[in-house]
Order: sequence, then C-alpha cells, then structure tokens
Amino acid sequence: MTIDDRHKGKMNTDQIPTLPALRTLGNLADVRPTIITDTREQTPLRFTNLVTVLGTLTSGDYAPRGLEHLAAIERKSAADLVSSVTHDRDRFERELHRLRGMHFARVIVTSSRDVIAAGAYRSNANPRAVLASCDTFEVRYGVPFVFVEDDTAAALLVERWVWLVCREIVSQANDLARGTGVVR
Repeated sequence: MTIDDRHKGKMNTDQIPTLPALRTLGNLADVRPTIITDTREQTPLRFTNLVTVLGTLTSGDYAPRGLEHLAAIERKSAADLVSSVTHDRDRFERELHRLRGMHFARVIVTSSRDVIAAGAYRSNANPRAVLASCDTFEVRYGVPFVFVEDDTAAALLVERWVWLVCREIVSQANDLARGTGVVR
C-alpha cells in the first residue's frame, strides 16, 4: 500500500495496531489510585484512604501515580506561604509556571485565610501583601490556592482530588474505548 492509498482512505483496519492501554482497560475497575509524595517533602501528609509512595516529582508535592505530568498539588504551611511570596518568590513563581500547564493543579495552604490576614506567622511580611500575592498568582498562573484548617483536612482533600482526577481519566479512556469519543 502506498502513502497515496492511505490518504484516499484505502487503509485496511488490520494494518492499524490497537492501543496497548485500551486492551487492559477492564483491569482498571478494581484499581485504586496511588499518590506520589515528593521525596523532598519534609513533613508529608498522612493519607488514610489511598496508598502513597515516595517519588521525585517535577512539580508539586503530591500527584497521582502515572499522571504526574497531568496533575500536581503543591502544599504550603502558613510560614512556607509567606516565605514563598517574599524571599523565595522567583522560585515559587517558576513552580507555579510549571503547574499552569497541567490538567489539574492546586496550591493547598494548611492555614486559613483569616490566620494569614491576622499576620499570625513569624515574619514581618504584610498580611495583605501575602494574600494579594496569592490572589494575583491565581489569576496570573491559573492555579487556585485552597486554604484548609490543618494537615488532616489537607490530606482528605488531596486524596479526593487525586481520586477525582483518576476517575475522569479512566472515564475518558472508557469513552474512547467504547468509541463515544466524548471529550470532557
């Protein structure tokens, strides 16, 4: 068969190989997502519903295994956040720039906005400037900042996000395998 024949729609379907991932899609029904925790995370969150493994992530502190290039979550404590928008601003903006290209990205802050607004952290940084930087970064990089009360709430939310991201990817793969081609 020549290239011209292919362009005329004369290619036999036997000549097109199947996609390996789709042959085993049925195996995904009983699989739970796994969370990768970045090896550089100093005090990792403790997950109770999903398995976690250590790994080196290009972006973020947590990501679904196998989808690290599509989804990542960066975690900040109040002190980390203040440092990230003041002293380490350039490094933090590079991280946000990497996250902006992902299908799903979040910065989860283990402190309430009220705590930040009250300046209840060890720094002379203006609380309004810290929160204004967060708001500006959300708009500039398209990465939402989510404030939660503590690590327990953060862990539950990270697990939920990872599960939802994985569910959507599997759902899209199932649609593709069924030939519906629905793009979400």
